[in-house]
Amino acid sequence: MTSETPVHLTPELVENPVGAYTALRTRPGLGHVVLPGLDTAVRLVTRHEDVKAALTEPRLVRDRSTIPDAAMPDPQAELLTQGADGLPPEYAQYLSGHLALFDGDEHTRRRNPLTRAFTARRVAALRPFVEKTARQLIETLAEREQADLLGEFAYPLSTAVICALVGVDAADQDKVCGWIRDFAHGDGSRALEGLGGVVQYTKELVARRRAEPADDLVSALLADGGMTDDEIVTVFFLLINTGITPPALFLAHAVLALLDHPDQLERLRAEPELLGRAVPELLRYVTLVRMGATLYATEDFVFAGTRLRKGEAVTVGLFAADHDPAAYDAPERLDVTREFGRGDGHLAFGHGPHYCIGAALGRLVTGVVFEELVIRRPTAPELAVDRADVRFGHWPGDGFHLLSLPVRL
Repeated sequence: MTSETPVHLTPELVENPVGAYTALRTRPGLGHVVLPGLDTAVRLVTRHEDVKAALTEPRLVRDRSTIPDAAMPDPQAELLTQGADGLPPEYAQYLSGHLALFDGDEHTRRRNPLTRAFTARRVAALRPFVEKTARQLIETLAEREQADLLGEFAYPLSTAVICALVGVDAADQDKVCGWIRDFAHGDGSRALEGLGGVVQYTKELVARRRAEPADDLVSALLADGGMTDDEIVTVFFLLINTGITPPALFLAHAVLALLDHPDQLERLRAEPELLGRAVPELLRYVTLVRMGATLYATEDFVFAGTRLRKGEAVTVGLFAADHDPAAYDAPERLDVTREFGRGDGHLAFGHGPHYCIGAALGRLVTGVVFEELVIRRPTAPELAVDRADVRFGHWPGDGFHLLSLPVRL
């Protein structure tokens, strides 16, 4: 098989760091793959060193419309078409303005106000709220014989944190959180109602904060002056899409990883000081976003031993990179004592200009959750069903993700 023969990745292969990725890493150059649920082939970068290089390569861009006369197949367009099915045109601007889809000056213009508003002080100030909310949710669920750690803990916690960060008034949080649940992680039947509710509420919130500023993200963005009102609404959707569902899923997957490795769970409970190492190791091991955004070659050039053609699509395998044996010793093994070098030590938050703005908040919430859920409780959480009965669902272009995580606390 040559590197030009597309490999059709099944969801099972995407989830297996020692399966298809090992074979792809050993092939010369970048192999063509077809991601699960899609039909269009893409070049997949799987080696850790190459993924980091791709994410900082100026000749690989996110916005295909900036490449004139690009006639190559586009897997990202296929994926976006699936996601926009049935979406009213008036709402498209709020979902298509995702920071991940811009480059250069336009990306900087949209990102900088958010970066300036997303201060370390604002993130740190959320810790008491995160601790209180996590503790209350855990105490409520611990009284029950069985609880869904994803739907009844991780999602409500992530949603409440985003509402608090943005500046949703306390009296409105239940209502807004309900709309977000309907839109972001419901069964789809009320997605449009949820979308409409969030859009209208955010517009009203922007108007209120313009008249009466508060210590929240919306007020900070208004004070900065670098965004239009519609762009601030778009930021709210950016935070919903990246700050609720992925962190909630990560928390559930990370707990499941510890339950799958009881020796590591007990080690962490016995040595709480390991939490500082366990958080980045769990981020690496899980790497919730399996595949990064699609990149496009702005010209013909050679990258990672492969001649790319102008307009050709390239996708980075973040999960593959975080399980590359050239970068990690025994990467398939969860090790809460693992020490990383400088930086994150993993690519779960990405790399380069599109590095996750909410990384600090993600680390804070993860640390709080594992301190409250794993370390402080008298007993460790345990699965309430057989491991084989834990349910997963497939996301197009990505891997399997948990649908629920039944536990006893």
